[in-house]
Amino acid sequence: MMNREKSKSAAKSRFLMVFPLIALLVLVFACDQNLADENTIKPENVVEIINEDGETELRGMVNGKLVEINADEIFDVVEDMPKPSGGMSAWNEYLISNLKYPTKARETETEGTVIVAFVVNTDGSISDVEILRGIGAGCDEEALRVIQNAPNWEPGKQRGKEVRTRMRLPIRFKLS
Repeated sequence: MMNREKSKSAAKSRFLMVFPLIALLVLVFACDQNLADENTIKPENVVEIINEDGETELRGMVNGKLVEINADEIFDVVEDMPKPSGGMSAWNEYLISNLKYPTKARETETEGTVIVAFVVNTDGSISDVEILRGIGAGCDEEALRVIQNAPNWEPGKQRGKEVRTRMRLPIRFKLS
């Protein structure tokens, strides 16, 4: 085996296989991964326009064009983020008094953090509740229940106008 010469054709083919691999990697990393973000309106691109009646309207800049912001537009980041009524201390008290550790999770000693996403509407109500990351054993369902039954929040504001805002909150389940 030591005296045997390696095949030159096999070596060439292995060497040539590197080029398509490099081309594929360049193609994958050169593509824009956030195609959905092209049409989203960022807070710094929101402008206030005063119409003939003296009313102010919010418009957004997308790809160099002014577009109207729909009433159902959901912002991820706004100038004044939504807050729970009564502040974070009241929110923590609400969680402590209403969150019940699921029996199944207690039996299997499941601990962890459930990340919940929801939308705070312009009236402060909560909608579109979903789990971004769960831990199972009934904890996900309990986190959904608590968020869906939560009291209204103070809505987020962009340029002084109340807007719908997406929130992401961690809820930690820990056995004592």
